[in-house]
Amino acid sequence: MMTAVPDNDEDRIAEIKARMPDSGLFAGKTWRLSPRPLALPRKVVKEIEGLGRRLQLFLRASNEIYLRSVKGTLPDWIAGYLDAGKPERIVKWGRESAFREDLPRVIRPDLLLGEDGKLSMTEIDNLPGGIGLTAWLNKTYSDLGFDVIGGPRGMIDGFRGIFEGPADVVVSEESGDYRPEMEWIVGQIDDGWNVVEAESYKPCGRDVYRFFELFDLEAIAHGEEVFKEAGDGLLELTALPKAFLEEKMWSAIFWNPSLQETWKTAVRGAHLKRLRELIPFSWALDPEPLPHFGVLPRLGLNAWSEVADMSQKDRRLVLKISGFSELAWGSRGVHIGHDLSQEEWGIAIRKAMAEFPKNPWVMQDFSPSMVVRHSVWDLEEGVGMDEDLRVRLCPYYFAVRNGARPEVKLGGILATLVPSDKKVLHGMSEATLVPCMMESSGLKSIAE
Repeated sequence: MMTAVPDNDEDRIAEIKARMPDSGLFAGKTWRLSPRPLALPRKVVKEIEGLGRRLQLFLRASNEIYLRSVKGTLPDWIAGYLDAGKPERIVKWGRESAFREDLPRVIRPDLLLGEDGKLSMTEIDNLPGGIGLTAWLNKTYSDLGFDVIGGPRGMIDGFRGIFEGPADVVVSEESGDYRPEMEWIVGQIDDGWNVVEAESYKPCGRDVYRFFELFDLEAIAHGEEVFKEAGDGLLELTALPKAFLEEKMWSAIFWNPSLQETWKTAVRGAHLKRLRELIPFSWALDPEPLPHFGVLPRLGLNAWSEVADMSQKDRRLVLKISGFSELAWGSRGVHIGHDLSQEEWGIAIRKAMAEFPKNPWVMQDFSPSMVVRHSVWDLEEGVGMDEDLRVRLCPYYFAVRNGARPEVKLGGILATLVPSDKKVLHGMSEATLVPCMMESSGLKSIAE
């Protein structure tokens, strides 16, 4: 146990290493260490603190838009896109009347800190990894004397607060890499919580945190029993079996020109304005031919085959698989347009069109992230160095029980810092993972 707060980087790194759980936090995965959190400008922190409520409103509007499409009061293509490629029973569970109003209780957006200092959101994850890791980082760096966002227990208490009583965290083999971090956070909660194997789990009246993908349901012997007992009110469950809410396709539905009045009604005023600033313009790759006078919004092109022929300088675009696929997480199933050759880009576009509607793809405007200088520790040399790094921010919001209506609280922010020559920002072995703190003087970009 630490007896004094280290006052130099070498001792901080030694303490961070000493506090690493024996079983690690991610099975078989490593990352680079830093002696300090990432300092974020006050303006960015305040924006992130207020974002949880906006994202909950966005998810509520998305939920309602889907259900209205099913009912027939909005175009049926919306539900068609979101249900594409899913087994009938998955679609049925998503429409279960008992779950109609329920929303995810854990919300984690992927945010890029842009070159202009503004945030952009590439996706929302309602079943995210990193909860236990971020909790461990927050506690460890807090104990080192840093005033991290969320404090030493923000993540722990936030996760605990999504249920009133003890719960079982049900982790599948597919999600097994994340089991160590969930075991760590459950150990901090105690209070009767357990981490259990999804494949053999049987519901027993205890609340359930679902940590298995719906595309993996066939491997979960009693998964649908869990859903049924939740629907019957015998236990509480999150994330609910609403596969339609787990689609990246929502960014394209949000920007669809024919639905702008619908979104204005569903998300009003300043919240909608901020979401439009935050969500990159997106397109669904539907190969249905356009009439000769039709064009793809903002692209001014008549067909996706013309998009495949775009020059490299014109395709600052990101192509990604929407969801319900083992390729729909991490950096798998992501193609950066201006990083690819003409041939590679054409192959990616044609593949996306060929896979519709079984595996819908979405295309987004590329959002370049700011390059910052941050200290990274070289374990072999035993020295720290400032490096040029790009930033992805993952704030974790928890819908904490507070009377009849859950209150959305920010538990902490995980920063993923990758070498500046990388365009896909994720938890690669070259990445540095740190918590965040507020810096009143702001971040200094190497461009300044």
